[in-house]
Amino acid sequence: MIVRDTGDAWQIVLQPDHAVLCEQLCRSWGNDQLASPAPLESLAIASRRHDDGWAVWEQSPSLDPETGKPRGFLEVQVPLHLAFYRAAISAISDEDAYAGLLVSMHGAGIYRGRYGSQPELKLKHAADVKELVDVFVDEQEADYDRRIGALGLDEDERWINYRFLQLYDRLSLYFCMKDLDNGEADVLKPIPADYAGAETEIAIEPLGPWHVSMDPFPFAGAEATFTLDRRVLAKNGWSDDGAFRAAFFAAPVERTSITVTAV
Repeated sequence: MIVRDTGDAWQIVLQPDHAVLCEQLCRSWGNDQLASPAPLESLAIASRRHDDGWAVWEQSPSLDPETGKPRGFLEVQVPLHLAFYRAAISAISDEDAYAGLLVSMHGAGIYRGRYGSQPELKLKHAADVKELVDVFVDEQEADYDRRIGALGLDEDERWINYRFLQLYDRLSLYFCMKDLDNGEADVLKPIPADYAGAETEIAIEPLGPWHVSMDPFPFAGAEATFTLDRRVLAKNGWSDDGAFRAAFFAAPVERTSITVTAV
C-alpha cells in the first residue's frame, strides 16, 4: 500500500492500482523530444505487473506497530516482500521473458537504491535482515547473463529500459505520494532521453488540484490525462489490524483524473 497523510485522513493507493497508472504512463510516453520505450509491450507488461506480488499482501493489510498508521510499502516486513517478489518475477517471466528480466532488476534494485538512480530509496527494515536481502539480490543478479543471452539483448538497451521502468514507477509514486489536492512541485532525474545514452530531468509544477505541467513535456500533443484509483480513510485510531482492515475494505474506491500539460 502507498500511504499519504492528508491531515485528517489517510490516502491509500494499492500497489496494483499504482501499477495501472505506470502502464498508462508507459504507453503514452514519447514524442519528438523524448524517445518512446521499446519494445513497448514488454515495457508495458513490466510497468503493469512490477508490483504484482503486493496483491497477496494487500488482501490482509496491517498497521505499523511502531506508529499505529497503515503500514506503507516502505515499512513492509522484508522476508514477506522477498517471498512475494520471487513469486511475481517467476510469473511475469512466464508471460514475457523481457518483462520478467526488468522486474527482476526492479526487485533487486529496490535494495540497491535503484542501481544509483535513487540512492535514498530504502525499506525501513531491510538492514535487520541483510543476509536475506543479499541472498535475494545475488540470486537475481546471477541469472541476468542467462536471461540476457536468451533474449539476445544489448547491455545498454537493458539498462535504459530498466531506467524507463523506474521512471514510470517514480512518476506514478509522485502522483500517489505528493499533495496533489493542493499542488506540490518536484523534479525527476535522471530521465532517459533516448537509446543513445542521453539523459535529462523533468520539472513538475502544480497548476491546480490533480493538474500539473511537465517540462520537457514527455507525451504527444500539449495535454495528457490519466486515472488513479485511491481510497481516503478518516483517521479513527484503529485498535488493531482487524478494525483497520474492516474500515479499509469498506471504503469506496475513488477514481481520480490527473491532467498533465505542457509549459
